[in-house]
Amino acid sequence: MTVGTEHAWLQRASCGPGCVHAGADSPGHQWPIAVRTARRVCAALALFSAVWLLALPMPGRSHLQRGYCRLMLRSLGVRMSVSGGPIRNVPGVLVVSGHVSWLDIFTIGTVLPGSFVARGDLVDWPALGPIVRIMKVIPIDRARLRRLPAVVAAVADRLRAGHTVIAFPEGTTWCGLGYGRFRPAMFQAAIDAGRPVQPLRLSYRHGDGRPSTVPAFVGDDSLLTSIRRVITARRTVCHIHVESLQLPGDDRRDLTARCEAAVRGASVPVVASARGEGHALVA
Repeated sequence: MTVGTEHAWLQRASCGPGCVHAGADSPGHQWPIAVRTARRVCAALALFSAVWLLALPMPGRSHLQRGYCRLMLRSLGVRMSVSGGPIRNVPGVLVVSGHVSWLDIFTIGTVLPGSFVARGDLVDWPALGPIVRIMKVIPIDRARLRRLPAVVAAVADRLRAGHTVIAFPEGTTWCGLGYGRFRPAMFQAAIDAGRPVQPLRLSYRHGDGRPSTVPAFVGDDSLLTSIRRVITARRTVCHIHVESLQLPGDDRRDLTARCEAAVRGASVPVVASARGEGHALVA
């Protein structure tokens, strides 16, 4: 999201409150909305109280994580759809996708659970903080660019150890209709570790198939406002298209371009955003 201190390396996204449109029912259905919302809140709170189970070392832990994320999405009124290539059980893979919402944590977790590279203050957020700690997030301090090489090194170490790491190369959230450029910093970790990259194309839609910005977490949105918008919407469908694995090679800009083209569904590298230049990690 694009709030907080601006930095020279962190450009302002063009997405803002004007991009976000609610997806609740018509005024004639206020009672069903209230019932549905109450049911979802109760289900989400019950699941949240059991999040500590994800930290237990046990056989089949990744299956538990996938199931938990799917149930959490369902409790919030979000359904999943997955297409594309098979999800390969490759140790030490870097997963990349566009970044729209806090929901991305759960949507990607339904197919490829792993550790996220995320803004360091997430551990202090209400509701998400415990989940962030359990998922062993790799924090990045966006106010201190000189620490970026240490973050890249930490990602490379986890990849070498066979762990899945998820990164959002745009470095901030966009509305889902617009998007920012991928930056090459995190891709250097895959090259250093000699591990492949798994691009995911992620999109949110209304139940009738129209593109949805309900989950978008942009501008001056608060977490509670965004959660309320999602949980009161009639239905949101998240579609994940699994693209082909990309071998790292030795040129991070080439790897970045290949992965960005895959995530955008383009046959050639993307050279401009749909709504303006993105802002993300620079290298």
